Amino acid sequence: MEIIKSNAALQTILKSSRWAGKSIGLVPTMGFLHAGHLSLMRRARQENDLVVVSIFVNPTQFGPNEDLDAYPRDAERDTELLLSENVDIAFFPLAEEIYPRGFTTYVTVEGPMTQVLCAKSRPTHFRGVTTIVAKLFHLVSPDKAYFGQKDAQQVAVIQQMVKDLDFDLQVVACPIKRETDGLAMSSRNTYLSARQRADAVVLFQSLTEAQQMIAGGERSASAVVRSIETRIKPVQDAIIDYISVVDAKTLADMERLEGEILIALAVKFGKTRLIDNIRITI
Repeated sequence: MEIIKSNAALQTILKSSRWAGKSIGLVPTMGFLHAGHLSLMRRARQENDLVVVSIFVNPTQFGPNEDLDAYPRDAERDTELLLSENVDIAFFPLAEEIYPRGFTTYVTVEGPMTQVLCAKSRPTHFRGVTTIVAKLFHLVSPDKAYFGQKDAQQVAVIQQMVKDLDFDLQVVACPIKRETDGLAMSSRNTYLSARQRADAVVLFQSLTEAQQMIAGGERSASAVVRSIETRIKPVQDAIIDYISVVDAKTLADMERLEGEILIALAVKFGKTRLIDNIRITI
């Protein structure tokens, strides 16, 4: 595995790989890797000749008073995990490489897709996401890029950006990886106290119950939202940011459930904000 820290070095080595006709898979991450990240790498390994993983805590997707400084980091552990997954290139860029002095260009997906769900409480978040991902797509020129479905809104926004800007690549959305009790894997889970960690399973439990309601014939989005609220609100320390039932492709709110739907939620346990979702086709 080659460890690369500069944009120029990354582009040089990948240019020769493309000339040799090798397919390239990219897995963008913010590090502090867990089994969810590793599942993306395994999928990329199966489908590409060369696998590139980026490790970069992107400052532009954090808003004021968010957890940029506290976000967990462990480059040594991450490197060991990358080696265990037979990653070809580990890209650990420095912030000044990605955002050099005088940087003023940002990529923004306009419209309802970046005004709902997480964007309501994190209004600058997706501008940061699309900017860093666009830069990585430019630097790596991958054939496929792999993202976890836990960040469903992020996946939808990136897919829209790829379509609008004619990026010549495929965005691959991979299934959510969960702990044995159902909690969606996240680097932020490490922030939780023992009690909060135990309580956080209510997120998946409430989503599963909503899925069962729909399987039983419920078609009212508001009824599904009320059911999830009723399940979560009594939990100590749990503060609901949002619970939404939306069209899985456009993220538009739904009243009557039909087609591909996404039930998404964000809940704070103390200072830790967790997200989860479930996709259902009716």
